[in-house]
Amino acid sequence: MSSSDQQPDVVHEAAETMTDTGHTATRRGFLLGATGALAGAALFAAEAAAQQSKPGSENTVTLPPIDAATEPPLTTPGPFLAPGKRVGFAVVGLGNLSLDQILPAFGSSDYCRVTALVSGDRGKALKIAAQYGIPESNITDYAGYEKLKDMPGVDVIYIVLPNSMHHEFVLRGAKMGKHILCEKPMATSARECEDMIAAAKQANVKLMIAYRQQYEPMNQTLKKAVADGKLGKVRNIVASNSQAVGDPTQWRLNRKLAGGGCMPDVGVYCLNASRFLTDEEPDEVFAMTVQPKEDPRFKEVESRCEVLVKFPSGMTANFTSAYDTHRSTLLRLEGDTAWGELSPAFGYHGSKLHFMRLEDGKDVEMTPSIAEKDQFALEMDHMATCVLGNVPPHTPGEEGLQDHRLIEAIYKSAATGRSVKVQPPATSTRGPALPPMKG
Repeated sequence: MSSSDQQPDVVHEAAETMTDTGHTATRRGFLLGATGALAGAALFAAEAAAQQSKPGSENTVTLPPIDAATEPPLTTPGPFLAPGKRVGFAVVGLGNLSLDQILPAFGSSDYCRVTALVSGDRGKALKIAAQYGIPESNITDYAGYEKLKDMPGVDVIYIVLPNSMHHEFVLRGAKMGKHILCEKPMATSARECEDMIAAAKQANVKLMIAYRQQYEPMNQTLKKAVADGKLGKVRNIVASNSQAVGDPTQWRLNRKLAGGGCMPDVGVYCLNASRFLTDEEPDEVFAMTVQPKEDPRFKEVESRCEVLVKFPSGMTANFTSAYDTHRSTLLRLEGDTAWGELSPAFGYHGSKLHFMRLEDGKDVEMTPSIAEKDQFALEMDHMATCVLGNVPPHTPGEEGLQDHRLIEAIYKSAATGRSVKVQPPATSTRGPALPPMKG
């Protein structure tokens, strides 16, 4: 989930084993080809070279093999940067997402450390600072946000606030000359996204949007399967990301703070996955929304959104997002020779990847064994390596902007009852491809 999966303090304060069903070589070939360095213990040959270019690689430790050559190779964890050399992050907003996911993820990070906190509740911030060894002098409130400019050890600002506040705090952060990692959805409108991108460019700082799923091993494995043609030609994508929200006073149900209901919050996962996994951009959308008048939770925003997306190749995507159903998360890419599925999908933990293809007249399911990794640590480490290596992030502001342009087309379709044509971007909205990951 995103920053919108939490109850941020600002609202209350300011408002505030690869398994195989058979043993044929073709099945193994499918899995190994689809999962590459991520499935099983085998690694890309290029991984060793890539490892040497990572921060801290001068401290890499290698041990002689103790198993026979017929056994899968083992790798020693690391390299990890020493604490004093790690990229320092200031976390802005201490709601559920920050406390439950982002701050604990620093413990799994290779290249990051948390060095400052921004919160409207100083008492809470002091308690959290004590847990993470952050000095009291590196705590400030929203009005004192600019104090981050001169705080020691602050290289990146991680903005974890209600959607409507992203625009302001990105602009203020860029003006301080700080690199910025911003939760998704990027803002509440495409125009705000454009402002944020321009501000970062003018200040010559990096702006990355926290699309954690793009850094997650199972999603990367599924993307590689598509790219390698393991599903044949992808014809359709089916996705659902739904949950039942509670408290009707929470900021996610306030249109001014959230910019919409379920669509920009949880529906954006389905939308972004269809683009990321296939490297295609939609050219037409058709949508319907439901906003039950009798439910006090949905006085301002939709409870459900149904979307049909068409791509220039003829591929389609059908997805549902909802705030009024029991949790349901599914992502399936249907090709003409096989399908790949994440079920459950989109969560912080527990995703499962499956493939199904026809072999010898029978459907054969294959489930690669992929170690789960902390998605927040992965995305933060990516941001850190971009800062250390002075390279653009994989999910820059342009990626968030494109999703917002499509969300606006989706809402327009729902309002008019007609499909809406959209112009695909002339160039990719994502930065350089991610390097192979260690298994």
